[in-house]
Amino acid sequence: MPINTDAVGSVSEPRERSWDHKDCLLYSLGVGAGAADPTGAELDLTTENSEGVTQRVLPTMAVVLQAGGLDFSKLGKFDLSKMLHGEQGITLHRGIPTEGRLRTTNRIAAIYDKGAAAVVVMEGDTVLVDTGEPLFSTRSSLFLRGEGGWGGERGPSGPSNAAPDRAPDHSVTYQTRSDQALLYRLNGDRNPLHSDPTFAARGGFPKPILHGLCTYGVTGRALLHALCGSDPARFKAMDARFTSPVMPGEPLTVDMWETGGGEALFRTSATDGRVVLDSGRLAYTS
Repeated sequence: MPINTDAVGSVSEPRERSWDHKDCLLYSLGVGAGAADPTGAELDLTTENSEGVTQRVLPTMAVVLQAGGLDFSKLGKFDLSKMLHGEQGITLHRGIPTEGRLRTTNRIAAIYDKGAAAVVVMEGDTVLVDTGEPLFSTRSSLFLRGEGGWGGERGPSGPSNAAPDRAPDHSVTYQTRSDQALLYRLNGDRNPLHSDPTFAARGGFPKPILHGLCTYGVTGRALLHALCGSDPARFKAMDARFTSPVMPGEPLTVDMWETGGGEALFRTSATDGRVVLDSGRLAYTS
């Protein structure tokens, strides 16, 4: 059954979920916070009971915190082993608290025909249940290999948020763990592409790959510390495009270019020079 293009515009039923400080700690550990950190600079992200430290939440947790995840049922059947994350964006309307209850409404904004693949664009809005206050909005695109070719609209193309042709203003390298995907998946994404070698081989990978959103979170940590003074309240929006899979255990380097007006461009690369996250843009309070 091919992708159902009539799904464009469909809106999910609002879904709710609660979370607490343990969920926040698990997310921070899942994207590498606290690893090899003898200074204790990330204690506020990885502990809830350190003396003189108030627990805070990584802004990129928005990508796993939204209620219900993405609903693929209206798209028809497709091979999950051939699905890749294309782009991801978040906009924070306020800081994420360490506990609460939220409500998320998702919609399928567009479906594009890239020939060899279909691209599905999803958007979501999340509010706090108790007050109705907007918490964050998300935007994502999914690249479904082998599902294109029906002659539909190709959608936007070409580079965006291109990095300047000069040395970066900041560069941060983090080492991922060989078991990083096994830890990160406990945040809710149990796709076996990230844990089952046989399933990963079906998708053409030599072994399970790291979640794209884990790479996104590792990158968000670097942006938070280098550009926002480690203050989540200054982190306003983040957009990026996934360009290459990451294998657990690879070091990741985030290069950043300040462009003024509370914006910066960024790019994340592996040690072999392979760009894994591109067209990055951060909006922050400078």
